[in-house]
Amino acid sequence: MTPARFIAGGFGTGFSPIAAGTVASLAAVLTGAGLMTLSRWAVPLVALGATVGGYAAISRAKVDGDPGWVVIDEFAGQWITLLALHRPTLPGLILAFLLFRVFDITKLGPVGWADRQHGAFGIMADDVIAGVIAALLLAFAGLMWPALRI
Repeated sequence: MTPARFIAGGFGTGFSPIAAGTVASLAAVLTGAGLMTLSRWAVPLVALGATVGGYAAISRAKVDGDPGWVVIDEFAGQWITLLALHRPTLPGLILAFLLFRVFDITKLGPVGWADRQHGAFGIMADDVIAGVIAALLLAFAGLMWPALRI
């Protein structure tokens, strides 16, 4: 396996026999929670790295369409969603996971437009947009319901 395919495959999570995108999103939430405890800059840096590096890896791996094993986009989108959290709390992490997965799966609004684009751009863009929307909703939820401790 080439390094590009390993990265595009979400460091191996994309080869899960069941629900590879969900497995990758869960792995991203768990690693993101750990990174949040290290530094306030860790998650923004890995989100940027996954977005730029994911685009490059997908381009180098020369994938056709959007195969199920390519899940680096889920890592990028999920880590973007986590940017709305001040600290890793269980309610915040669960809500971040659920919001991102809803937009990633349903392809509502601009997420659907991005999903219809071709190549590495289309593969990455829908999840990045889903992550931004989920992050905005997560931040709003934290303002509206401070008891969630988001």
